[in-house]
Amino acid sequence: MTTKNLLIELFVEELPPKALKTLGQAFAGGVMGSLEEQGLIEQRTPSQFKFFASPRRLGVWIEDVLETATDEPEEIRLMPVAVGLNPAGEPTPALAKKLAALGGDIKDVVPMPSGLHLKRMKKGVDLTAGLQKALNEAIAKLPIPKVMSYQLHTGCELPGWTSVSFVRPAHGLVALHGADVVPVSALGLNAGNTTHGHRFEAAIDPVPLAHADAYAETLARDGAVIASFAARKADIARQLAAKAAEVGGGCKPIDDEALLDEVTALVERPNVLLCQFEPEFLAVPQECLILTMKANQKYFPLLDAAGKLTNRFLVVSNISPADASAVTGGNERVVRPRLADAKFFFDQDRKKTLASRVEGLSKVVYHNKLGTQGQRVERVRGIARAIATALNQQGWGDADLAAQADLAAQLAKTDLLTDMVGEFPELQGTMGGYYARHDGLGDTVANAIEDHYKPRFAGDELPRNAAGVVVALADKLETLVGMFGIGNLPTGDKDPFALRRHALGVVRMLVEKDLPLDVSAVLAAAVPAFGALITDATPQLTEFVYDRISGGLREQGYSAQEVDAVLALRPQRLADIGRRLSAVRAFVALAEAPALAAANKRVGNILKKAEGEVLAQVNTALLQEPAEQALAAALAAVAPAADAAFANGDYTASLQALAALRAPVDAFFDGVMVNADDPALKANRLGLLKTLHDAMNRVADLGRLAS
Repeated sequence: MTTKNLLIELFVEELPPKALKTLGQAFAGGVMGSLEEQGLIEQRTPSQFKFFASPRRLGVWIEDVLETATDEPEEIRLMPVAVGLNPAGEPTPALAKKLAALGGDIKDVVPMPSGLHLKRMKKGVDLTAGLQKALNEAIAKLPIPKVMSYQLHTGCELPGWTSVSFVRPAHGLVALHGADVVPVSALGLNAGNTTHGHRFEAAIDPVPLAHADAYAETLARDGAVIASFAARKADIARQLAAKAAEVGGGCKPIDDEALLDEVTALVERPNVLLCQFEPEFLAVPQECLILTMKANQKYFPLLDAAGKLTNRFLVVSNISPADASAVTGGNERVVRPRLADAKFFFDQDRKKTLASRVEGLSKVVYHNKLGTQGQRVERVRGIARAIATALNQQGWGDADLAAQADLAAQLAKTDLLTDMVGEFPELQGTMGGYYARHDGLGDTVANAIEDHYKPRFAGDELPRNAAGVVVALADKLETLVGMFGIGNLPTGDKDPFALRRHALGVVRMLVEKDLPLDVSAVLAAAVPAFGALITDATPQLTEFVYDRISGGLREQGYSAQEVDAVLALRPQRLADIGRRLSAVRAFVALAEAPALAAANKRVGNILKKAEGEVLAQVNTALLQEPAEQALAAALAAVAPAADAAFANGDYTASLQALAALRAPVDAFFDGVMVNADDPALKANRLGLLKTLHDAMNRVADLGRLAS
């Protein structure tokens, strides 16, 4: 079969930069997938296609595309024999109608036990029809953030009246199979072999494309456009590093993958230029300056070797003039008012203390069922004091912890009322820390205020000090308990109050800080702060937290059985979970593990079916059978060592001590009838099994490990 490489390009007006990469990948994947499904690609490999995405184009290059797909056998069940053939064996009108709809022939109809089947060779689709279908499907499935409609003025029945819907108006379509144009159409455009390059720097316009394989090279040479998103991104990263090296002193551009992607989507041929601003602006917290340069101007601030902001920044320009002074000067003029605004906000904010802003929080609505931010702050303070007191009772934290946490909790939300956070909400917490230091509150309280939102996302660092941990816990618990208490729960992928993230943050702090707190007690401790505002949903919230733990552990590589075995016991000290999982994994590796897990599951089922409460008590005088006597003796021998190891937190040794029980447990089930006719014997044997069950399931529910 004849194969050639295929190129498709849609030339459009400027695409939304934050969506460009996703749109490019989706367009390429959609075309590729449809062609493969239709048999026009014989075997798909990762290197078989490349996607192109620049500010004004989406494209894909695909290797070894067939001109016509191979004919394939096809079998279609039509209908029951009695419906399709009359008593004389002739086709009924129902069969004739069905065949006409399918384009089938009566000679290809085969009676089978399951009914009449149409067996024929299905003709392979040709590239023109297949590519048209692929284009239509790929365009229809694009994850367009916001569709716009526009009118066609050429190539349509009603110029100026025919509407098309797409992410942006499209002005060109290229479809090349080798050097040949494939006559397809899309969005009111007919395919050709010409495209357009850079608005100002293209050598020629339009740019003719001689062959599918020459696309990227031709566009770069004649159109001054780097069509590949990946190649353009790599070129920007290279230029940023080179320009930073020219500055010297260990300077480097800020590392921000999202910003790099967005800038890559804004330029067609990047040219990195060095700019600067007045050094006096460096008196403003660098987070403010960095954010305004990144968010508003898409600049790359330069940091020195110590990670401190310099008064230099890098601009990725879309033009490359011989004299770039006008470009650099223009960008320096543009950034100056932004930095001046930040300095003004910072200076104005420091004229009022954080404490003086507390009263203003009572005028800010938090939630219509939970009151104002001021009321919320009081709840967070109450929860923080309760947590700090509980930690102090366990010997964790110093004597000032409760007072420090209370003050930090009182002031933590006040920066929401500052001009700086009003302009840059991303700086909440950060600015509170700066203003707290300015107010003379010291690093302990300032760091706690700054860190109380942490961890903000997966992998984020935890609060630096004990007061920060307490306030961060209290803040997240107030949100969780409050939202669960009013029934405002996450559904599907919707979680507007980030309750899943808050739950994971609570888990991380309890685990990684090894806090001596029971998770159920921590959740319950937050309920009194709400008074009659909410319904106590602690049981439901507890299950929600354990679900988050379960998902996180499976992502870390633990098996579902291992996780279920440990979490089935609902361990209250979350820091213990990792040690329990390690012990379970070591236990599973023992030769005795499968038999003991199966026996444990059997014991659990027997105890569930027993009438009334079964107590873990054994009367040795009622042990008649040798097997039950041996099991009781083995338990008496093993239990002290297992219990001691468990008490010392050596869960691995505790579980491994149980290996000695395999033989007596197997013998017990082989030779002892648990449900004896004598009620006393039956109760004693159930008591023995209950004792065994309790001994085996202190670290994890071993029955969950049974296959």
